[in-house]
Amino acid sequence: MPQIPQTDPRAEYLACRTEIEAAIRHVLERGRYILGEEVAAFEREFAAYLGAQAAVGVASGTDALHLALRACGVGAGDEVITVAHTAVATIVAIEQCGATPVLVDVDERSYTLAPDALAGALTPRTKAIVPVHLYGQPADMAALLAFARAHHLLVIEDCAQAHGAAYLLDGQWRKVGTLGAAAAFSFYPTKNLGAVGDGGCVVTTRADVAEQARSLREYGWRERYVSSQRGVNSRLDELQAAILRVKLRRLEEGNEARRALAALYDRALAGLPATLPVQTPERRHVFHQYVIRVPERDRVLAALAAAGIGTGIHYPVPVHLQAAYRALGAGARLPVTEKICGEIISLPMYPQLTASAAETVARQVRLALTSAG
Repeated sequence: MPQIPQTDPRAEYLACRTEIEAAIRHVLERGRYILGEEVAAFEREFAAYLGAQAAVGVASGTDALHLALRACGVGAGDEVITVAHTAVATIVAIEQCGATPVLVDVDERSYTLAPDALAGALTPRTKAIVPVHLYGQPADMAALLAFARAHHLLVIEDCAQAHGAAYLLDGQWRKVGTLGAAAAFSFYPTKNLGAVGDGGCVVTTRADVAEQARSLREYGWRERYVSSQRGVNSRLDELQAAILRVKLRRLEEGNEARRALAALYDRALAGLPATLPVQTPERRHVFHQYVIRVPERDRVLAALAAAGIGTGIHYPVPVHLQAAYRALGAGARLPVTEKICGEIISLPMYPQLTASAAETVARQVRLALTSAG
């Protein structure tokens, strides 16, 4: 077990344990466990926090993206442009709604969808673009939205790692999740806003999309027990919603702690043979992960493990090179994606990580990078 783990959802739970346990008792005593008052309240509060029209709680982040796509009319025969440098869940969600993922390369500095890759992927079947705000870094939304408007495409944001991240658009800061037709959030326990199990949310600025998502998440019902369309069973439960309501109140505080840790890492790792995360004036990063790129990654990983430092690789194999999805990447040239996947390391990052522990991590990274190979 690492002395300093890469992530620690238990620490985040313990930081607000009393409030969470009180919220759980309240749900259990009330006796309504599915789509009750806690889910409705969390949906209102999360939508208000983001500045969205509505939020629709569902069972997972994967379901959130699947249902966001369907609620926007994406389906069989459509193509959806996205990236291979993402969790495979992004691709699973696109395929679940019957559409075909079209994979393009990422920007080498932000690791998000490269706008200049869009034109080469456009076909008459293209219906939507799914930018992934990876590691807590917003994608280049101004360029992506401009391309989408020019070609009459939907933009559906994958915000699974970017709760609270923001983008400066037309002179106004807007939180990710409010920039396209719809968005998907995950509440997996390690996320910036995490439950103690699975959970997700469809977010939208459009009332019609919200109504459709609510119908689709519960068997296509608009009237109970009567399916007006084919839906699924994907509901955020009351216990998770109650926990998320508690943790939502601490989200900004947690994101500020992540930014402070990132700034510490930036200072401590400056001047090393490593590529550090980029921050630009129009993007507000929330550092779900603090990801560096290094030469001789295996040696660095081994050195950090020997020093008791937990690390991660998000993600070691791009989707188009995985056995189940090689057909998607047939003929695709994704040189930046393939390059960075062999170099990235996620360092420890969570709000309860102390400055002293982060300094220890940075010191061990420095030793690993400056010692003889």
